[in-house]
Amino acid sequence: MTAADVRPILGDQNNKNWMAQLPEQLWDMPLYNLAIPGSHDTMSFCLDINSPIVESVPGILKIVDRIIPCVTRPMILKWSRTQEDSIVAQLEAGIRYFDLRIARKKNDTSNNLYFVHGIYTIVTVQKALEDFAQWLETYPKEAVILACSHFEGLTEDLHNHLIWSLKIIFGSKLCPNTEIVTLRNLWKLGYQVIVSYDDPAAEKHQDLWSGIPYWWANRVDPEVLVEYLEYKKQGGRPGGFFVAGLNLTAETAYIISHLSESLKKLALQSYPYLMNWVQKQSPGPSKQCLNIIAGDFIRSENFVSEVIALNKKLRRTNTGIH
Repeated sequence: MTAADVRPILGDQNNKNWMAQLPEQLWDMPLYNLAIPGSHDTMSFCLDINSPIVESVPGILKIVDRIIPCVTRPMILKWSRTQEDSIVAQLEAGIRYFDLRIARKKNDTSNNLYFVHGIYTIVTVQKALEDFAQWLETYPKEAVILACSHFEGLTEDLHNHLIWSLKIIFGSKLCPNTEIVTLRNLWKLGYQVIVSYDDPAAEKHQDLWSGIPYWWANRVDPEVLVEYLEYKKQGGRPGGFFVAGLNLTAETAYIISHLSESLKKLALQSYPYLMNWVQKQSPGPSKQCLNIIAGDFIRSENFVSEVIALNKKLRRTNTGIH
């Protein structure tokens, strides 16, 4: 059975509220046993070409940027941008896992925080979180997983400020890390937001979850990426949430030798092969099952619908149909 076999039931046109439309047989299944579409480097759609370069980028790029920024900035942008859709557009498309890499701009004396991938975003963290909260008001049966990580340049005070902002903005929508994360239970209790906070600062906060494992191949070749994911599957899936990353990664040497290309071109060329692999996967608790599948340029090759459609395999298993 392929994802195409079940697409009419789960519906391409209804991805904006696909969780609410899942069959009742899946309402008591933990979210970490469902197939959930995610976006890698979610906020890279709004990278600011005029922002400072992040401290963690390779030194050679920082040196060249000081000399010929008119060359380096467009290059950094086209190899750092992994998404083209806004937060709301990604939510409406059906994305439910969001890869949020947070940083403070060097020498910024304010409490403003931004997202980062090579360079900083135009949109602040505060504004993005408010956009999530506003959208969730309209769709009370949809739940999102916000994976906050990196935190480059954050002090203890800024961590406290960010955590406080999360609590204020999401309030009673925040799901505690002690809760049973089935759709039926989330709907009953009004929880819609699972915040994964990959830093020790979260340890004393019951409404923040620990970092979610991300299977990252760190390779530019899609075949090698799939080999890596298959290798990880052989070791068995984690017990809770985890991510299989479909994202390709180009190192500096590759970028320099492929100046006429871009990450988008690379991703779009690879998607047919990657989606062929996705269609063969299954969600669930078993050793080789997947959970969150995160991709770049999430409108490509029906990525979101194909991942959502994998949940039909769970329904067939639960009803004894094989």
